[in-house]
Amino acid sequence: MSKATGRPLAKIAARIMSGKSLQEQGISGDIEPAHVAVKESVFPFVKFPGVDTILGPEMKSTGEVMGIDADFATAFAKAQLGAGVKLPVSGNVFISVRDADKKHVVSAAQKLYDAGFNLVATRGTASFLQEKGIKVKVVNKVLEGRPHIVDSIKNGDIAMVINTTQGAQAVADSFSIRRNALMHGVAYFTTVAGAKAAVDGIQAIIREDLGVKPLQDYLY
Repeated sequence: MSKATGRPLAKIAARIMSGKSLQEQGISGDIEPAHVAVKESVFPFVKFPGVDTILGPEMKSTGEVMGIDADFATAFAKAQLGAGVKLPVSGNVFISVRDADKKHVVSAAQKLYDAGFNLVATRGTASFLQEKGIKVKVVNKVLEGRPHIVDSIKNGDIAMVINTTQGAQAVADSFSIRRNALMHGVAYFTTVAGAKAAVDGIQAIIREDLGVKPLQDYLY
């Protein structure tokens, strides 16, 4: 928040605790930036073999980065780049989502298809998307035999993974997908909200909107 607004909140709070009022510090009113700032946490999953990339209630972040721009999509794309996540601009995108998320992922899938990506999905998700008129290729789950989705990830055939799941068994069954995406540097998203933001960020990259300018140009 301090970097996004140019107002050093920790320093201000420390001065308040020492008896100096906001008025004495020359601070009044809220700041309403004309830009959008996105914070992205950086998680060290790659350092811990066998750890799933789905977050639990504890905080696993060891750092964070910020993307900043005039709109959310571009700011999100910059935040991903800063966190070391390379959003693809072409290739195959794997989609496998729980039943409750199927209707919500349609818009993201359509945008990806319209942008020239090839879509691959497990049978349930593929069937749902095909009913919506989106061209999707079916790929096997790991338990359905080879060649399966993990083989495709290991072979470098998948550019991005969108995978949401629910229930202990489903989480366990899809663990190898998320883990191999991580180990092979494939961008992956485990919520529909994250996937939609990523797709909008990809569109921003394709439009070549990722301009660079100093932080001061946003704040002053």
